[in-house]
Amino acid sequence: MAKNSRITFEQAAGRIEEIVRLLEKGDAPLDQSLALFEEGTRLISVAGKMLDDAEQKVVRMQKGADGEPRERVFDEDE
Repeated sequence: MAKNSRITFEQAAGRIEEIVRLLEKGDAPLDQSLALFEEGTRLISVAGKMLDDAEQKVVRMQKGADGEPRERVFDEDE
């Protein structure tokens, strides 16, 4: 996957899972394992940023009447 290509969170998560499987097998030579590890680390960072951005969007959408964000506990009953 090219470093600058845009990917979705789901694509990043899927590729991370694939990388973990490949590394757990232990069949890859050291240089390939390092490259996979670096790619996985980069994807984790990208996916983490996507989650942070989504959280900020949710907070913005849940602002109170005074414009201040309201924190809301998510119950299992909802």
